Amino acid sequence: MRVGILGLGEAGALYATGFAEHGWEVSGFDPGDVPTPAGAERADTAGEAVQDCDLVLSLTGAKAAEAVAREVAGQLKATAVYADMNAGAPDLKRRIATTVASTSQAVFADVAVIGSVLKYRHRTTLVASGPGASAIADHFGTLGAPVEDLGAEPGAASSRKLLRSLFMKGLGAVIVEAVDAGRAAGDEPWVREQIAKELVDGESALERLYEGTFKHADRRGREVAAAAQLVAELGLDAGLAREISQLHFLAGRTEGLRDTSRVTPELVTAYQGLPTANIGDATERLGLLDSGISALWPGARAVGRALTVWTRAGDNQALHQAIKRAEPGDVLVVNGEGDVSRALIGELIAERARAAGVVGIVLDGAARDVETLAEMGFPVWARAVTPAGPYKFGPGRVGVPVAVGGVVCRTGDLVAADGDGVAIVPADRAAAVLAAAREVEAEEARRRADIRAAATTVMPGGAS
Repeated sequence: MRVGILGLGEAGALYATGFAEHGWEVSGFDPGDVPTPAGAERADTAGEAVQDCDLVLSLTGAKAAEAVAREVAGQLKATAVYADMNAGAPDLKRRIATTVASTSQAVFADVAVIGSVLKYRHRTTLVASGPGASAIADHFGTLGAPVEDLGAEPGAASSRKLLRSLFMKGLGAVIVEAVDAGRAAGDEPWVREQIAKELVDGESALERLYEGTFKHADRRGREVAAAAQLVAELGLDAGLAREISQLHFLAGRTEGLRDTSRVTPELVTAYQGLPTANIGDATERLGLLDSGISALWPGARAVGRALTVWTRAGDNQALHQAIKRAEPGDVLVVNGEGDVSRALIGELIAERARAAGVVGIVLDGAARDVETLAEMGFPVWARAVTPAGPYKFGPGRVGVPVAVGGVVCRTGDLVAADGDGVAIVPADRAAAVLAAAREVEAEEARRRADIRAAATTVMPGGAS
């Protein structure tokens, strides 16, 4: 028997070793700089790794799972079982099952790992669903792994996994916050002792959950985000699940849980060039300003932290105050009460803002000097253009929550704006939304490539 393993990280390496110990031929592939497990043959490509395999295990991570399945499906032999073992959403598993079925005769299995592979290795408990579930029970049963065959469609096992993740990853999140709080208070040993007493495996379980949360922060953040989506689909409030996901993303930052701006310069850089349309898709079309607020010149783009301004209609005194407080990388987000009779900014205030490091201005109001702003390359989004100048008497507020274009924005939130419009992302969700928006971007790029590839196969006159 031959098994192909896609992804040779911790879990993949342990499964490779386990199958090799039980007499299987093992081939594996990983594009990363990771060691080749003992007893495994390293392939140069994913396609080579799955050739002539009776069983294929996908352990790439949910983000890449669909693309990897698409890459290798055509090279699976007819009697193969393709097991996706990534912690993805049920809908993702169903899409992968469709991909495998559409380009091969192999059978698909949605396989959820229930437990610690680091602790139990290839004998870790599994839950399986889909056409290949019974074969998974047979193959892994010979290795000593308990397998529950749900006898259901792809996605059922994944749903079980995500429900468990709410507890396990939530427990890890609570431990991280409690231990870090204990450290800050000078009482870390005592806090650790109290937690360890409540855990079956004591200190070893605490350390595994604590260190694992930091080590696998991004992957676990995505996993719990998928669990939060499942909770919402079940008609329950997903607030706690989203907060657990967010804590994992925070743990992945260099500064960890320290109370610093969640919209870091690194995060702003990561958002650069990401279309607002993708951000909107990733947030279920929430957080997008209404279409009445648009870029004043073609090609305008800006990404930065929000510095909010609330001013009386037609008065820009508060904008001058905001520029004095602004820090490099800020975007001024201004509630001008939707008034379009007088411009709140023009070229002079734009020059002052740019000199202070402001990278753009979003106005629920009017602006002027559009041609000069374009020549300056200073990006502004506004509801209207008028030559009439502003009053400068006040009142106004800086740094308070504002409503702009139908969206609430707080100082420190992430602002991304381009020719399509403006997106506001709450600071505490910016990391999670970035991950989701990148996935949207990658999926759209794949669809465009498929359309172009299909077009190139069609000859003039409709022949192919």
